[in-house]
Amino acid sequence: MKMGASFDLRETFDILARTPAVLDTLLRRTASSWHAINEGAGTWSAFDVVGHLIFGEETDWVPRARIILEHGEGTEFEPFDRFAQFSRFGGWSLDRLLDRFAELRRANLDTVGGWQLTAAQLALTGRHPELGIVSLRQLLATWAAHDLNHISQIVRVMAKRYTEEVGPWRAYLSILER
Repeated sequence: MKMGASFDLRETFDILARTPAVLDTLLRRTASSWHAINEGAGTWSAFDVVGHLIFGEETDWVPRARIILEHGEGTEFEPFDRFAQFSRFGGWSLDRLLDRFAELRRANLDTVGGWQLTAAQLALTGRHPELGIVSLRQLLATWAAHDLNHISQIVRVMAKRYTEEVGPWRAYLSILER
């Protein structure tokens, strides 16, 4: 399949359903030094990213899908606080974050899957406060791409822990240069 292939809801759900397990496998029972590191001021650690994903599960994807289905463009989405995780999850353990993310993701996929969305429903539109008119299809595709973006971010940050330690092999590790 080439880039730009058409949207497939089943395949989108397949990615969305796997994200909690990917993060759990990558992060659970690792030393806190792996999930606490970031790329400097104003950047996020793996811990921060998992908190961000939870906040999205609570306030973004399914609530916005409901707005599209129930109100269309007549009700603008609530702005999403991309930084809420910093105050919302203070004092939580990484294991608790991973458990909560998995729980919310299962529930959200069950909810959206229960809607039995049709092609006509996927074409329905809503109004984003910054981006303007967006379709339900675009929202769901973004949900999956957002997951993949943040998995990539976590892996990149973790790899950068060893930027200097890899010595001359750094020339072969493009992840360390991003």
